[in-house]
Amino acid sequence: MVTVREILQAARALRPHIFRTPLRDAFLLSERVGAAVYLKLENWQITGSFKPRGALNRMAALSAEERARGVVTASAGNHALGVGYAARALGIAAATIFVPRTAPRAKLEKLRQFPVTVRPVGETYADAHRAAETFQRETGVTFIHAYDDPRTVAGQGTLGLEILQDLPDVDALLVPVGGGGMIAGIAVAAKTLAPGVKVIGVQPAASPALRDSLRDDKCYTEYVAAPTICDGLAGGIGEMVFEAAQNKLIDDVALVEEDETRAAIRALAETEQLIVEGSGAVGVAALLARKVDLAGKRVAVVLSGGNIDLGLLTEIVERKT
Repeated sequence: MVTVREILQAARALRPHIFRTPLRDAFLLSERVGAAVYLKLENWQITGSFKPRGALNRMAALSAEERARGVVTASAGNHALGVGYAARALGIAAATIFVPRTAPRAKLEKLRQFPVTVRPVGETYADAHRAAETFQRETGVTFIHAYDDPRTVAGQGTLGLEILQDLPDVDALLVPVGGGGMIAGIAVAAKTLAPGVKVIGVQPAASPALRDSLRDDKCYTEYVAAPTICDGLAGGIGEMVFEAAQNKLIDDVALVEEDETRAAIRALAETEQLIVEGSGAVGVAALLARKVDLAGKRVAVVLSGGNIDLGLLTEIVERKT
């Protein structure tokens, strides 16, 4: 597991390249749920999600020889954008990204602005991940893991530092969980600097890989998800988040249904004028659906991304679902 010192080092390395996103007081949502709610606006981050934090920290550590050879990764969308942005920021010319053919169109269209080669393959993140690993073995380029790498986790953990700096007396953190790199890093920062803070992961009920891994005492690095609008949270988890959860750095895991996530997206648009994708809205969904008992507490919710398809957003806001 990474240390808070490594997260602090990552924060210094990232400072020239990313935004320090606001932690916004969401007083209208607070009134609805009976807690003091603060929103960490990573939907306003470069590329529209938190992913550049991990990708940049990992890729900044590449040697000159590794940069010359290039990198490869697999992603459902947001990590691909993070790698693309990092490649441009760090001058890495060759970046190959394997994506599932089901990857959201909005994210794939954004990728065109970056110096990357996109290779659609398979139907799931696991399919793309296997293809990327094969490519890495055949070419010798460096694989940039989306979540199960210490430098990636340290970069994503900088979110925890920023939240604690802006809200030192926070009682609980609600963090979306897909592969788990973000919550693993945030949990290390939070439990080291403010041990009393509750760290609660939130997953779609369609893909409860962390919940099931803890229940079965087995890390499900691959997981067959049901259909979900939370594409960035679908599939298996990494070994690092499993270790963090087993070591009690993560206090609980809440699950939200698809209609609850849609309601959260709509509420964020209506009450906060924020565009948030399904994966980024699950923390608010957990609050609105009373999946967590945080009444009277100061709660920071990570809105991890805003790259939602315009057609889907229109359906949700107009209540056509």
